[in-house]
Amino acid sequence: MNTLGCNYKMLNPNIVSSDNCYVFDENGKKYVDFEAGVWCLSLGHNNSRINNAIINQLDTLAHVGYRYTSKIVDEAATKVLEILDFTDGKCVFLTSGSEAVEFGVQLAKKIMDKPYFLYINNFFLSSYGISATRSKDEWLPLDLSAYSGNPDEFLKNIPFDKIGAFVFEPGNASGAVNLPPIELIKAIEQKIKEFGGIIVVDEVTTGTGRTGKWFGFEHYDMRPDIVSFGKGIGNGYPVSVIALTKSIADKAEKSGFRYAQSHQDDPLGCAVVNEVIDVIKNNGYIERSAQMGLILENELKSLLEKHKCIKEVRGIGLMYVMEFWRNDNLPLEKIHQELFDMGYIVGVIVTPAINLLRFYPPLTIEEAHIRGITEAIDSVLLPYGQ
Repeated sequence: MNTLGCNYKMLNPNIVSSDNCYVFDENGKKYVDFEAGVWCLSLGHNNSRINNAIINQLDTLAHVGYRYTSKIVDEAATKVLEILDFTDGKCVFLTSGSEAVEFGVQLAKKIMDKPYFLYINNFFLSSYGISATRSKDEWLPLDLSAYSGNPDEFLKNIPFDKIGAFVFEPGNASGAVNLPPIELIKAIEQKIKEFGGIIVVDEVTTGTGRTGKWFGFEHYDMRPDIVSFGKGIGNGYPVSVIALTKSIADKAEKSGFRYAQSHQDDPLGCAVVNEVIDVIKNNGYIERSAQMGLILENELKSLLEKHKCIKEVRGIGLMYVMEFWRNDNLPLEKIHQELFDMGYIVGVIVTPAINLLRFYPPLTIEEAHIRGITEAIDSVLLPYGQ
């Protein structure tokens, strides 16, 4: 191959077509995609509604300049603000999740009047910028492994009077699915707001129905000020969104904050956002994500009860992992390959600290697919004992 790649082992270099939860290789073999591409395909591969929205917009207007725009951009913003309940808020449309998160963080830095960001340690936010480097001079980490169940005790040494913003990612945790305790996040939110700080939420992975709600922060009954999301909102098309409450938008405009890139507020990306939101709302996919998630949880936990090599099953909605005990006799990379050979694409993480398989399917996943992968995992684990 002539492309540089991403340092991941290439299991098949020639996938040629797709349909909903399936991709097909050049030999016609089909694979069920339990990774939804790169967690992006909320409505599945080759979705005709999304494809037609792209084609129709291409036939009219794909791109605009800095001094003229299109009504469809405002239509997309209105739909985003409605699902977030951000009355009279503002939106910006960009192209990648990392860019959206960095935009939100940079904006918060511009308008906050305190020097520090608070964040959960080891949670991925973005691939570049201050949200990626997180300098110790301005970022204060929280180590959830040290949390024992008492929010007041855990937070007693946090200087909330010096924290301008809490940057929260609701549990994807770089694909490891570590869901922060609700009572702790509520306590942090209360403290941040008590001292006049800003709540910035990264919903790039957990948004657009992934967790069984529109956004992961909804599981925490949280009222954020800035929300950044991408992946599923484009269903494979590169578009991301930053949504601001009216209060934050007003402060941003007064601050003189400026941001411009070539594909900001593109009509083509906004057409995709419009259609994704409509398809999800009109077909009940948020509720379906929660329902299918319960089936996925029950099936994976049935394997937990049967196979002692499985340490834990955890997740929410259609965002689950199966973690394994560290065991040199359990070759997880080989198991991952065997599942692929059986026609199932799942995620895998093998590091000195963590050993897991990951399941982030499209919201369109069927119960039969879930039953099928359960049987496949069961069969590949049997040679390693129960």
